[in-house]
Amino acid sequence: MSPIALAPDQAPGTTRTVLRSDDGGLVRRTVLPGGLRVVTEAMPGVRSATIGMWVGVGSRDETPTLAGASHFLEHLLFKGTPSRSAVDISSALEAVGGEMNAYTAREHTCYHARVIDSDLPLAIDVLSDMVTGSRLAADDVEAERGVILEEIAMNDDDPDDVVHNLIVAQSWRGSRLGAPVAGDPATVSSLTRRQIAGYYRRRYRPSSIVVAVAGNVEHRAVVRRVRKAFEAAGVLDDDDAMPALPRRGGREVPFNGGVSVLERATEQANVVLGLAGLRRGDARRHALGVLNAAMGGGMSSRLFQEVREKRALAYSVYSFTNQYADAGMVGVYAGCAPSKVDDVLDVCRAELANIAAHGLTADELARGKGQLRGGLVLGLEDPASRMARIGRADLLHGELASIDGLLASIDGVTLDDVRDVAGDLLATEPALAVVGPFDDPSRFA
Repeated sequence: MSPIALAPDQAPGTTRTVLRSDDGGLVRRTVLPGGLRVVTEAMPGVRSATIGMWVGVGSRDETPTLAGASHFLEHLLFKGTPSRSAVDISSALEAVGGEMNAYTAREHTCYHARVIDSDLPLAIDVLSDMVTGSRLAADDVEAERGVILEEIAMNDDDPDDVVHNLIVAQSWRGSRLGAPVAGDPATVSSLTRRQIAGYYRRRYRPSSIVVAVAGNVEHRAVVRRVRKAFEAAGVLDDDDAMPALPRRGGREVPFNGGVSVLERATEQANVVLGLAGLRRGDARRHALGVLNAAMGGGMSSRLFQEVREKRALAYSVYSFTNQYADAGMVGVYAGCAPSKVDDVLDVCRAELANIAAHGLTADELARGKGQLRGGLVLGLEDPASRMARIGRADLLHGELASIDGLLASIDGVTLDDVRDVAGDLLATEPALAVVGPFDDPSRFA
């Protein structure tokens, strides 16, 4: 079954069934005035519900002077509204045993909560109030500025975080995609309340928001509650705007090779080799997923066996992929003793070249498919993961595939598919990021 397009032309005030129960779960979608989307997946066998408010804005949408504004807003929306204080917000869901959190990414921001199904109306009211009516008080801005600077400092103390930020900055230098999500101390210190409030007004529009809910829920009841909450905030009376289109296509962000080394007096060297990957909507993404699983996705993977098991060069080694609307990355991470860094890089480069030239073996293909299938199905056993799937589908992809359809796409990947995508991606010039006790960057050139 092909993915179902989440129609960008669905008129406000209408509801459509995206997937039926026999497709793995009943998914329904309503567009409200202003372009606000409400999408739900019914899971009658559970007694909980998870809600996410997905906003189509992230760090790559910021100008250099606003760097860190998206993440700053994520913090500030928990600080209070005209009807709820910060304590009211945090205690409302905790008092009923619920959980609430948020995160900021490069292309979106998500506020989410998990509750008993009977407490879903409360979760909808609290999150809607936060997203639509934050006070952004001046004293809260100053207090949270210090918290964010501490968060940045904490992340800067973790070489693993640092090296992943470093490879992104090296690979996509000159693009906002390469900037750190949280901003940097200079920009966070200089952002004013006026700048943040203007960014909030411009970006947190109904047409850019998807409300995704999964669990023991009834779609019409969810829509009524969401509509009531957003109408109370006065944001659904603006117009009959259509939903914002998913972020996709456009000119590809150039991928840069080269070496970036940050000297740190650490006991371990942290290295990442990065190569240009695939965009989010690329039809070859399933082949890349199988390749990534077999190459460095577990203890039976090629890199784990060659680097750790056979040569004992590193404790941690794995591969990963990042996919965005107009860019992608395939990466290999390793953490090792500084004295072994050259050997680790030699083995990793040799394995990448080998896979680029010859692809995978039949056994590796089968293991990669099995790992991908199992991870997909086991990862969708709870409402939180189901909510994230339908939320991302609407906000970022513009289409939703059934679970059986995804499994069929994975099963359909062939050795030739993997060999082709490996030859296209793994034979290109890599970027290298290194964090460790190295005072001569030229040694890695």
